Amino acid sequence: MSTELTSLDNGLRVVTERMPGLESASIGIWIRAGARHERAEQNGIAHFLEHMAFKGTSRRSARQIAEEIEDTGGYMNAYTSREMTAYYARVLRQDVPRAFDVLSDILLNPLFRDADIETERHVILQEIGQALDTPDDVIFDWLQEVAYPDQPLGRTILGPAKLVERFDAEDLRAFVAEHYGPDRMIVAAAGAVEHDQIVRLAEAAFGALAPRGGGEFDPARWGGGERREVKDLEQVHLTMAFPAPSVRDDDYYIAQVYATAMGGGMSSRLFQTIREERGLAYAIHAQAGSYEDTGMISIYAGTSGSEIAELSTLTMDELKRAADDMSEAEVARARAQLKAGLLMGLERPSARAERMARSLAIWGRVPDPAETAALIDAVGRDDVRRFAARLAETPNMAMALYGPADGAPHIDALRERLAA
Repeated sequence: MSTELTSLDNGLRVVTERMPGLESASIGIWIRAGARHERAEQNGIAHFLEHMAFKGTSRRSARQIAEEIEDTGGYMNAYTSREMTAYYARVLRQDVPRAFDVLSDILLNPLFRDADIETERHVILQEIGQALDTPDDVIFDWLQEVAYPDQPLGRTILGPAKLVERFDAEDLRAFVAEHYGPDRMIVAAAGAVEHDQIVRLAEAAFGALAPRGGGEFDPARWGGGERREVKDLEQVHLTMAFPAPSVRDDDYYIAQVYATAMGGGMSSRLFQTIREERGLAYAIHAQAGSYEDTGMISIYAGTSGSEIAELSTLTMDELKRAADDMSEAEVARARAQLKAGLLMGLERPSARAERMARSLAIWGRVPDPAETAALIDAVGRDDVRRFAARLAETPNMAMALYGPADGAPHIDALRERLAA
């Protein structure tokens, strides 16, 4: 792995990796400002700001922003997460300077015109409406809220419609002024790139910006409990969550191996028991999600109202059983899936750029993939069994249900079954 890292005087970091044989490059700017950096009255503004970045600058109209990248055959996009916002593009080698100029322009020179704000407000309200009409989307927002109640980490990324309807240009500029400092920005590029060129472009665009500090957020506090929304749907959508290690925790990879063994694929325990043996669900899966200071193991399944009781109790039984009989073969298979996913993903320059940016934000360095693979390989069967035992003893699991959920056991009954 040949990553190169340069820090500008104002704190902005530039990290690149040249990938021989490629003619394209992925380049982006990651800002450590996401939904959990918002105050309650700002919920949704980080995502609103991401949308507004493409609506025009003092140098380019919205159409020109789109055409300047697509005229080269490239593409550009952005996303907002709970801890970061990213703006990125993929273009051919010769178009890297143009892509960087467009990306820096939308960050440094947005106009935030009232007419554009109104247009994008309607787009975001449509996005919120679509999410609310998509049970297997909204159920995870509800689960997040139950797991982390009354705190930024438990709020939705899109924000509630009542707040989105009120945001104006002053609100957007205030969020930028507070959070979009160079010391919270990471420029990451991978593929057909030259490190010195990217550093020069970053210095020219952002070198004069003064550091702003900040970036603090409320420490996460796990809550737990149940939210049940009964509605006449074809299926009950069920999610469960348990506290898990943060991305900085020594047990992070144990949690990843555990979640993969339990519900990471067709050979996983939950898939085999719930779908293959009992036919109770079309989809069931588990995953380990992690933040800087916390994490959660989450499980999702969809089933009929008449079978939700059986599915949920069987899930508890499988979680409990894993502490006693998780096998060497299951753990080895999960490790192989995680390592393959890591290495296959790194064949794409966009995945490499994102991994470098995220690694720098979390650890201040970019681990070699071999180092990460070794940490995965170090997870043994006994580690996973111990983790499963701790999870089974968790007194405050979180659960959200949506659909014909009248027949689902109450969360207290499931907790008792898990702990018995």
